[in-house]
Amino acid sequence: MKYLIFIISLLIIFIVASAISFKTREIKRKAIPIVVLLLIEAIVAFILLHTSVGTTILNTTSMGLEYLIRHANKGIDFVFGDISHKTPVVFVIVALMPLVFICSIIGILKYFGILRLIILILGSLINKVAKVGKLESFSAVSAVVVGMMAVYVSIKEYIPNLTKPQMYTIAACSLSTVDIAILGAYTQMLSPQFVFIGVCLNFFSTFVIISIINPNDPVEVPSHFSSFKDEHHSFFGVLTDHMLDGFKLILAIIPMLLGFIALISMLNDIFSYIIGISFQGLLGYIFSPLAFVLGVPWQDSIQFGQIIATKILTNEFVAMVDYIKLENLSPRTEAIMSVFLISFANFGSIGMIIACIASISKEHGKIIAANSFRLIIGSTLVSCLSATMVGIFVS
Repeated sequence: MKYLIFIISLLIIFIVASAISFKTREIKRKAIPIVVLLLIEAIVAFILLHTSVGTTILNTTSMGLEYLIRHANKGIDFVFGDISHKTPVVFVIVALMPLVFICSIIGILKYFGILRLIILILGSLINKVAKVGKLESFSAVSAVVVGMMAVYVSIKEYIPNLTKPQMYTIAACSLSTVDIAILGAYTQMLSPQFVFIGVCLNFFSTFVIISIINPNDPVEVPSHFSSFKDEHHSFFGVLTDHMLDGFKLILAIIPMLLGFIALISMLNDIFSYIIGISFQGLLGYIFSPLAFVLGVPWQDSIQFGQIIATKILTNEFVAMVDYIKLENLSPRTEAIMSVFLISFANFGSIGMIIACIASISKEHGKIIAANSFRLIIGSTLVSCLSATMVGIFVS
């Protein structure tokens, strides 16, 4: 039965993605890369869930993440006290403030040419499989390594010259990944193994969906963009510049985040007063068929539908808080729901990206705003694909 549901889920995902594609007629040219990516994703899921090698990878990654977060929290604790370890979580402290530290890491990696090495190795592999441009590959790798917002710092000098297709691909990649500075918080609410599996699967799912929604040929970057230059200023100059860039991004993000969350709260209140059910609750019923198609048993589908709606309309943290209140979930339901939550696919993140890019180039911020619908649908489809993929490997 679960294999039949998996096939139905894939068909629905592909149909929806095709419906919002920039060039539907061009999708056929991407058939082979899509199939290859799906096969690789399935192999990765199997290895991580059913082999000793996968277990070792997950354990090693977990220890490395804990090390970075521990040192990021040292700086946070010095400035704000021990607030980063308290509950309820203060979002701006735990989720955003580590961006300053992450941006400093980006500066160090660029200064010593490490990012150049990453793009040469991983970027070339992505180009061969997914057939995307070099700049898009660079951004995808950066998004996986350093997260949704920090990726724009790593390519800030290129953004004003990017085309609409390139901007869509880069934004889609950053929406469908998670910031390494936030993974520690995720693992406090979800099973760590599913957090890391979600991160891995989303990488491949992202390029599957992008290949359908944006099947354009890679746009050649100008000659002076052909190689990603490293920093040639003084080491501490680079370090402080990137730290300040991180803080400037935080200042641009906060107003958009406040506005979107407040708007959703108001809608919930209005719907509750008029029809006796919150806006998110209503969408929970609407999304229940999707939850079932992703592989969750029907008796859990309404609850999962509520979580899907909550994640999209607010953010993954709010959805996770609701998720951990659920009891008696089967291992398969837990795996599907957990992996689905591992991304930034929500309206709040769209607002954050618009604000971030607009702080670098107002014109390109408008490009992202004009493609908000495609971005939210596409990034949600990425979560759906990853969730349904993990479902076939868990009983």
